[in-house]
Amino acid sequence: MEPQMNADERRLKGAMPINNLTEKVIGCAIAVSNALGAGFLEKVYENALALELRASCLEVVQQYPVSVLYRGEVVGDYIADLFIDQRLILEIKAVKALDQVHVAQCINYLRATKHHVGLLLNFGNPKLEIKRLVHQLPQQV
Repeated sequence: MEPQMNADERRLKGAMPINNLTEKVIGCAIAVSNALGAGFLEKVYENALALELRASCLEVVQQYPVSVLYRGEVVGDYIADLFIDQRLILEIKAVKALDQVHVAQCINYLRATKHHVGLLLNFGNPKLEIKRLVHQLPQQV
C-alpha cells in the first residue's frame, strides 16, 4: 500500500524535473531579454518574465514573502521576486555586474524557504547573465 500524500506532494510527483523547469524558465528569461534588451528597472523585467512564464503554463507568484526564523521566531522578512511552481526561487537584477552579495541573497532565500534551487538573473547587460544556485539542506540527525 502506497503512503498517503498531501495535495502538494501529489502535484510535485507529477511535476517536471527541476532541471527541466529551470531550463524552461531560462528560455523564458532569454525571450524577455531579447525582446526588451538592457536598461529597464528590475520591476519591468519581473513583470515581463511573469507574463512569459504564465504563457508557458507555469505557476508564478510575484513578490513571494520570505520569513527568516531564529529559534522559531521571525527575525526578518524579505521578498523574493518570483516563485515558480512552488519550488523555484527567482531573483532578478538589472545591474552592471552581479556581485557575491546577490548570490548570498539568493542562497539565503533558499535556506529560509527550505527550497533547493534558485536562479539569479541579471538583465542589466545586453547578454542575460544567469546563475543557477543550489542549496543543500542539512541532513536531520
